[in-house]
Amino acid sequence: MIGVKICGVCHPADGALAVGAGATHVGVILGAGGPRVRTESEAVAIFAAVADAVRVGVFADADPRHVIEVANRLALGAVQLHGAETPDIVAEIAASGAWQVWKAVRPDTADELAASLARWSALVDALLIDAAVKGRTGGTGVAAPWKALAAARWQGRPSLVLAGGLRPDNIAEAIDVLTPDIVDVSSGVEASIGRKDPERVGAFVRNARSAARPAETAGRSAQ
Repeated sequence: MIGVKICGVCHPADGALAVGAGATHVGVILGAGGPRVRTESEAVAIFAAVADAVRVGVFADADPRHVIEVANRLALGAVQLHGAETPDIVAEIAASGAWQVWKAVRPDTADELAASLARWSALVDALLIDAAVKGRTGGTGVAAPWKALAAARWQGRPSLVLAGGLRPDNIAEAIDVLTPDIVDVSSGVEASIGRKDPERVGAFVRNARSAARPAETAGRSAQ
């Protein structure tokens, strides 16, 4: 079953909404910049409302010691690194806890995605594909170039998390093109910045789950 992450959650009620709709992962932005950033105390309250969903903390270019401390205090299931972190920093964070590490990349071509795989596959549990928007780390609503990336395939590790401009009305196409393991949405299910829309959240999860995953997903060919 494809995973669904509702990210940029700013309020406990929206965390509960996401899980009630069937989300498997709930993301709180803890230092990647923008209007959806939450404090650690706010994150505690949000994650308390998400039951058994995987807790994902989003950071960008933070001191690795800070990331590790916060990840421990919040009992994160995944640490999402959304900045220009170096392999050494990523390896340090990965070695310091039982959490998964997801690294955001912003490729425009299949060759760029292949290069990202070569750089990160031995270090991370998942690559998160986002759209490249100058001066922004995420939450832009701009779609990643799914079709241009489709030629890059790989097997098993790392998992593929697809973000960037996903909405209820385009999620089925995105899944068909890139067959991700997890889909990740923030602004695409909002009523306003920082507030999730129940109908959009529900539609996104339903449409993601009903989208057919081709049989070859289980055996991506390496490139």
